[in-house]
Amino acid sequence: MSKAHIIAIAVLIPSVILHEISHGLVALVFGDDTAKRAGRLTLNPIAHVDPFGTIILPAILILTTGSGFGYAKPVPVNPRNLHNPRQQAVLVSLAGPVVNIVLALAAAFALRSAGLIQGSTFREVVFYLGYINVILAAFNLIPIPPLDGSAVIERFLPRAWWPRYLQVRQYSMGLLLLLVLVLPRVILLPVFNWALNQWARLL
Repeated sequence: MSKAHIIAIAVLIPSVILHEISHGLVALVFGDDTAKRAGRLTLNPIAHVDPFGTIILPAILILTTGSGFGYAKPVPVNPRNLHNPRQQAVLVSLAGPVVNIVLALAAAFALRSAGLIQGSTFREVVFYLGYINVILAAFNLIPIPPLDGSAVIERFLPRAWWPRYLQVRQYSMGLLLLLVLVLPRVILLPVFNWALNQWARLL
């Protein structure tokens, strides 16, 4: 495993954890302590490991396709406990991508500072911190379930469309795998390239 891979993994793990914790923290602020009671408001990586999504699925995909895809255990949130479920559920969902965007912006401004030496390991870590969080934010904001961006669609979806939407939503994991494995060049790459180009302008 190369140095770049090691740095990327070392940056990815805390970025994903902070993404997940943010959902629970915002939910807690709005009255739902489900994540807190489940012990998910912690930086301990073990608490966020999903046996299938974090270990088995990525391993199978890497062995069979050469590319990996996985996910952490979603932080449990009960919208019924929120003070204003219809409005605040959207904010809870968007908290994760917002954290990723903040980390990406912080990395971009750090890279612009004169104190970072070209070619230094620290600079590489900061670069990957920004790069990976841009990808995480862009990916999670794609408006299809179960990704966070779907919360915006659900918030403004006309009531008459809900039955059909719920029928589609039950196949959300299949849609996500289709997106990642079959249509990455059609959808994912344009989304990632646009987001990375915006981030690069800050550099």
